[in-house]
Amino acid sequence: MNRLFQTNLRHFSRCLLPAFTLLLAILAMPSIAKPLASPLEGRWDITVDVAGKPSPSWLEVRHSGNHTLIGQFVSFSGSARPISEVHFKDGKFHFAIPPQWESGDKDFTLEGTIQGEKLTGSLTTPGGKTYNWTGVRAPSLRRATAPVWGKPIRLTDGNTIKGWHAEGTNQWVAENGVLKSAKSGANLVTDQKFNDFKLHAEFKIPKGSNSGVYLRGRYEIQVTDGKGLEPALDQLGAVYGFITPSDMVAKDPGEWQSFDLTLIGRMLTLTVNGKTVITNQEIPGITGGALDSNEGEPGPLYIQGDHGPVEYRNIIITPAK
Repeated sequence: MNRLFQTNLRHFSRCLLPAFTLLLAILAMPSIAKPLASPLEGRWDITVDVAGKPSPSWLEVRHSGNHTLIGQFVSFSGSARPISEVHFKDGKFHFAIPPQWESGDKDFTLEGTIQGEKLTGSLTTPGGKTYNWTGVRAPSLRRATAPVWGKPIRLTDGNTIKGWHAEGTNQWVAENGVLKSAKSGANLVTDQKFNDFKLHAEFKIPKGSNSGVYLRGRYEIQVTDGKGLEPALDQLGAVYGFITPSDMVAKDPGEWQSFDLTLIGRMLTLTVNGKTVITNQEIPGITGGALDSNEGEPGPLYIQGDHGPVEYRNIIITPAK
């Protein structure tokens, strides 16, 4: 190796070493969390003024890539639906989604303005009706400590309906501890409200019928005639539109079936007919048909009676102290 080559090699090594050292230092630096793409990101509890009646809705906005905002939306009817893009500029936003249950051939559109932790705006249905709405940032509902359980409360007993009220004209009857709805009609709501709780409920539906159990009056657990079907967002054991159960364990129509669940904050564990199908999963927000969107408050239990015949018995709720 000649002397000139050796000199150049030593010079190159002296130049390369600092750069290599700097690269190692950069790689060793702790990662810095990326800022939110916009202040609109997050979950929002929305209340729509439908001809003077407060109607709950829900919105989630998140970013895809560096700049595109996407999300999902729950209207005052229907399930959670994806938003392909939320357009946001200068504090104002809007998006459109195809119709679901609404009549009409136009998109469902929503526009709004963000001011701090509050939203205001209007939405227009495919049928051309426009309603104003307001929204607040949804609470996280994370619990710092494990719950201490109180005394179980039996919500079905005897031949009278106690501790419940109907939302509308009542078609429910009580017979020997069984709550029966022989036809589509009103939903049945507990007088008492609950925060975190454990719940046992048994139900029976005929072929093709449909019902649901709403936790805090906001999160629907589906009750369907689902034997032989694949697990789905709208079938037995699903959190409607949000969480698909791991297995379909439905029995034949006309057989008694059961739910056993624990709800702590947003975290749900659900056992259907003795098999756990949801394990400590987060419920993102309210489902269609919710009584309100006030997620930070206690709420009642309610059972759906407007989708067909159904029977319930042995409904036992154990609230946290």
